[in-house]
Amino acid sequence: MDPSSTASASAPAPAASTHSGHSGGPAAALSAAVATASRRFQHLLDRSTPHVGHRWLGLAGVVLVYALRAWFAGGYYIVTYALGIYLLNLLIAFLSPQVDPELAEVLGEGPSLPTRSSDEFRPFVRRLPEFKFWYSILKAFCIAFGMTFFSVFDVPVFWPILLFYWVVLFTVTMKRQILHMVKYRYVPFTFGKQRYNGKRAASADDLTLPKD
Repeated sequence: MDPSSTASASAPAPAASTHSGHSGGPAAALSAAVATASRRFQHLLDRSTPHVGHRWLGLAGVVLVYALRAWFAGGYYIVTYALGIYLLNLLIAFLSPQVDPELAEVLGEGPSLPTRSSDEFRPFVRRLPEFKFWYSILKAFCIAFGMTFFSVFDVPVFWPILLFYWVVLFTVTMKRQILHMVKYRYVPFTFGKQRYNGKRAASADDLTLPKD
């Protein structure tokens, strides 16, 4: 047997390239970066949840920035109109109970809101919670702001007609919602409602119990 052939057969195979573990390349790095940014953003959202006043004050600043952008751009009425319709839908969901009492009466299912003082107390649960309401509005204004930089969305329309139609739609929708509140006797706000501090007043039975 040829010694050279034996030596070549017994020689170890070359080490695998160290780059084989990084087959993802830039795509994997981009995916990891997006995941990290998403976690950090979600962490900031979680930390902002209890700061209701600061969140809405920041949203007011975003609304002001969009209003100035739309004013100086001098157009994008369709974008603003679509934004107004979306905000109206969010407002109705924010003011509505999670379980519609009218639908519950028809189906005979689910807990209904109390309509008499003798009914069992049930807290008002919104269909759209406050945080999701705020976050949806924030995303809507950010998206609308980005759309104002693309001329394709600047459709020429007669804006007073859009404004008039939105005002009529808002009036009719809110009238229907207020009538729904009056009919089923619920108020979707907590301002001025009695709050309990966890202390229970002593009852007559407690006062008459014999002491050891």
